[in-house]
Amino acid sequence: MTGTSRSDIARISVARSAAVGAIVAITVLLGGCWTTKVYREPGASSQPPSKPRPGVTTTVRRGDTLFSIASRNGVRQQDLAAWNGIDPPYTIYPGQKLRLYPAGKGGSTVATRPPTTTTKPAATTPPAAAPAPKPAAPAASDIKWKWPADGELIGRYVAGEPTKQGVDIAGASGAPVRAAADGVVVYSGSGLVGYGELIIIKHNEQWLSAYGHNRNRLVNEGQVVRSGQQIAEMGRSGAPREMLHFEVRYNGKPVDPLIYLPKR
Repeated sequence: MTGTSRSDIARISVARSAAVGAIVAITVLLGGCWTTKVYREPGASSQPPSKPRPGVTTTVRRGDTLFSIASRNGVRQQDLAAWNGIDPPYTIYPGQKLRLYPAGKGGSTVATRPPTTTTKPAATTPPAAAPAPKPAAPAASDIKWKWPADGELIGRYVAGEPTKQGVDIAGASGAPVRAAADGVVVYSGSGLVGYGELIIIKHNEQWLSAYGHNRNRLVNEGQVVRSGQQIAEMGRSGAPREMLHFEVRYNGKPVDPLIYLPKR
C-alpha cells in the first residue's frame, strides 16, 4: 500500500471490523425473523397411537368437545372420531355415548348420531271389554214337579233354540201322559203349529207346563188336574215318532225342565 500511512491502515481495519460486526448482527436478526415454528393439530402425531379399550364407553357432558374427550381418555381425536363414525367438524351432543374402541372389537354397538326426538302419543289404556252377561240364575220353584211320562230322554232344552224349548221323552203310542203338578188346564187343542195335540196347565201365576204331540187329549180347558193324573195319550201328532214334548215356562218364558224335574 504505497503512500498509505500507518494511521490510514488502522482506520481501514477499524472500518472493516465494524462492517463485519454489522453483517453478523444483521445475520442474527434475520435468522431470528425467519425461524419457523411448527404448529401441530391437537391429537395428531404428537400423541402416541391410541390404545383401544374394548367394551368401554364414555358419555358426552355439556361443554365437552371431541378433543377434550379424546385427551381425557388418552386417545387421539382422529381415532375417537373414526371409532364412532363422526365426521368433521366433529359435532357431538350431551348424553351421547362414545366407544373407546373400534366397532366390532367387543361390547355392544353404541349409537353415535344425535337421537331423533319424537313425540309419542300418550299411551291410552283400551277400555276394558264389558264382561259377558252372566246367565240368569234359574228361578226358584216351590212346586213339586213330577216326570210327565215314562221313557227315554231323547231331546234336551237348548236356550234360544225355538224347536228345543223343552225336553222330548220317547214312548209307545198310547202310553200315559200325566200332569207334572197340580193345576188348571188353560189350553187343550191343536191350534199351535209344531205341537200337534197340545195341553197347557197353569200351576200358579208364574208357572205353566205344556204337553205336545199327543195322540189323544183327555182333559178340557178349565179343568182342575192333580199331580200325576193322566191327561193324554202319547202319540206323534206333529212329530216324526211317538214322543212327548214337555215344556216348563216361568212368566211365559221357557226354562230347562231338567232343573226342576227330580233326578231319575
